Amino acid sequence: MNEGDSPVSARALPPLGPTRRLKLPSQAERTLGNGLTVIAVRRSAVPLVELRLWMPFGRAHLARGQLLAQTLLSGTETMSSVQIAAELQKIGGGLSAGLDPDRLMLSGTGLATGLDRLLEILAEVLTGANYPAEWVATERDRMVDGIQVARSQPAHLVRTALLKRIYGKHPYAVQTPEPEQVRAVRPAALRTLHAQRVHPAGAVLVLVGDVRPERALDAAEKALGGWKGDGHSATPPPAPPLVPGPLLLIDRPGSVQSSLRIALPGVPRTHPDHAALQLANLIFGGYFSSRWVENIREDKGYTYGPHSVVEHSVAGSLLVAAAEVATEVTAPALLETHYELGRLATLAPSEEELEQARQYALGTLQLGVSTQAGLASLVSAYAGNGLRLDFLSEHAARLARATVDDVAAVAARYLAPSRAVTVVLGDAERIADPLGTLTSIETAPVPA
Repeated sequence: MNEGDSPVSARALPPLGPTRRLKLPSQAERTLGNGLTVIAVRRSAVPLVELRLWMPFGRAHLARGQLLAQTLLSGTETMSSVQIAAELQKIGGGLSAGLDPDRLMLSGTGLATGLDRLLEILAEVLTGANYPAEWVATERDRMVDGIQVARSQPAHLVRTALLKRIYGKHPYAVQTPEPEQVRAVRPAALRTLHAQRVHPAGAVLVLVGDVRPERALDAAEKALGGWKGDGHSATPPPAPPLVPGPLLLIDRPGSVQSSLRIALPGVPRTHPDHAALQLANLIFGGYFSSRWVENIREDKGYTYGPHSVVEHSVAGSLLVAAAEVATEVTAPALLETHYELGRLATLAPSEEELEQARQYALGTLQLGVSTQAGLASLVSAYAGNGLRLDFLSEHAARLARATVDDVAAVAARYLAPSRAVTVVLGDAERIADPLGTLTSIETAPVPA
């Protein structure tokens, strides 16, 4: 800038536009005679259809369950895995399977004109998967390798310790099987587990795309009406209450950084506090403009990406905050985290803070349902909690009318640091004493 030039004044940001009202697409629902619930939603943006099928599965036989998900699409009595892939490619589609703590999920996509064939292939897999020995052996070795790699990763190790600390003997406490458990699984065990757990009773199929909902329901009934089985009761016991206690320090000698995890009480989507807690979480650490990010990233440079999120499962909900920080600032980072939690729990946010968080929450809702894939995943997640898409409008309305007092009340109820379960993974020789000046700690080795 030349001498005499005046600095350019900062330009005011334009005001946020009005929040658009959520428009729910047309939809239809039918429960088939075999107990399968089918939900079809019309979203005609592109000529595709998204498919989501979940089945209650539970956490029993964890190694077998995860390997079943990895090999479910490996072949049937009449089709090899290559033939399945080729048939899906003909309709511009694909299928994949996965397992979470509560359910077995199949996800797929394809051209809307290929819906009938997509459903036929799905039915073939559900009723005739045969788990070929060679494929199972390959995926078994791959899974063992993946588990062993994960056990060298701080994020996996600290998550494992956090779940064990929170859940104790509850099925959610362990979400990764032991390598030897995986090595012991054979194809016959997968076929038995499939016969026991892959059933339509209690399952939900979601179809979203450029389809007429009633026509999609008819297609689903034609393809899947012959899928039989009463299913297995897989409802988990209620999650235990969160019990604060000493900070758990997992010793990882030589670590150049510390992994910090904090769990706080959460509430399910249907709870009256859910919307206000979502907003409180955003203000604390749930998006880039949050207080926690501003404090330990922007102001102090302790970490790159701190983040907090409310996690939902069938048995309960939690708010989990995560950050990776340099070893030498582990204790200061925890101190600032407690400060931000305590500040929000005792001092109401400003109207401006609340409005920014509200606009973000409502905007992400709009974005989440703007694509077929996003809408399908949301409808499926809601259905897993006994909800339907109509709940989206109700939740948006709760977000829109939540007040500063509402957010302050839930922050005081759920976010006080005294309610937290804290786990830190790092070099105990360097961080134990500084952490001990802030709170009581107990030290444990990295899990074998």
